[in-house]
Amino acid sequence: MPKVRLAGTVRGEKDPNREIRARLLYSLFSKGWDIYNSNGDQRISLSNIERKIIESDAFVFTPGATLEDMFKAVSIFVGYQTLDVNLAAKPTVLLNSDHSWDRLFSLLTHLNKLGTVRQNHRDYLLLAESPEEVLELLESARRAGIPSVGREKIGTSTVESFETPLPADHEGSVCVFCSASIEDPAYLRDGYELGKLLAGNKLGCVSGAGSSGIMGEVVRGSVDAGGWTAGSNVPHIIELEGLPEGMSSFWLKPDIYTRMEVMIQHSDAFVIFPGGSGTVQEMLALMIFKFQGHPSMVGKPVVIFNRVDANGLSFWTPLIEMLGTWCYDGEFVVVDELEQLVPTVKELIATQRTLVA
Repeated sequence: MPKVRLAGTVRGEKDPNREIRARLLYSLFSKGWDIYNSNGDQRISLSNIERKIIESDAFVFTPGATLEDMFKAVSIFVGYQTLDVNLAAKPTVLLNSDHSWDRLFSLLTHLNKLGTVRQNHRDYLLLAESPEEVLELLESARRAGIPSVGREKIGTSTVESFETPLPADHEGSVCVFCSASIEDPAYLRDGYELGKLLAGNKLGCVSGAGSSGIMGEVVRGSVDAGGWTAGSNVPHIIELEGLPEGMSSFWLKPDIYTRMEVMIQHSDAFVIFPGGSGTVQEMLALMIFKFQGHPSMVGKPVVIFNRVDANGLSFWTPLIEMLGTWCYDGEFVVVDELEQLVPTVKELIATQRTLVA
């Protein structure tokens, strides 16, 4: 029997979504689906999420979307975008009867208009208004398959992990989460300049180790300025995007979740640069770790670069507004000028080290 993984949490007997969840369970069982997480009490970590994906044949998200639910949903979308073989032919449906998924969809629509999300997310994250529609969408999606994302491999992956020591004058490592697809020269120049600024301030640059878009330019800027650069990537994404040259250290990982984990562990601060759904996924992971008090995020600042384009449009405003529902003041800092980024990061790192001392 096919297995569907149900996402979402039951918040006690008075949960307003309890009844609709019960209807959903009945509908799935009656149509021959086995259900993982029917009670809504299973926790997902970066270390086990890929295994949960492998075990499942489809994914259904319930109303009452939380930060963790949005992280999992956008992670599946990123998996479709990067041709994760473990997601092949596995549909995803979001039951949006309470419209709690609207904010995430508005954010992805915003990024699609800016060109950093090239696919229409509605073709991959299917919205339903009722349990009955969930079943209809699951069955039709299983018959039709997952739409093509329009990407092809550019090579094969043969690289292995390697590591070099941090330089003696190293003052910290900054992880830059950003787009690997943006081609706008203005954004690429900003990425290259950030890499140079990090190196010039004796800050290591940690990235997703992609050679294209802003990601490739950040690494190139740091390498050209003599900086220490490190990154992590996975074989199937390397086959799509390649690897940048000149990195000091590289950590090969089997999936995008353990890739994020090692990048977080090796960083002292984080910059959220203009990006797409992968950058949203990474920002949500940082906020979830902060909320949980995860050891790998303690005392590590997060700075969002809310870049303003030539038309006066602020890149990350929809993300910032969405996070305002869950995040406390001080969990991230927003700057809108490139020149503010490195000074802000350095000040925040120094402040945290003073507090620890």
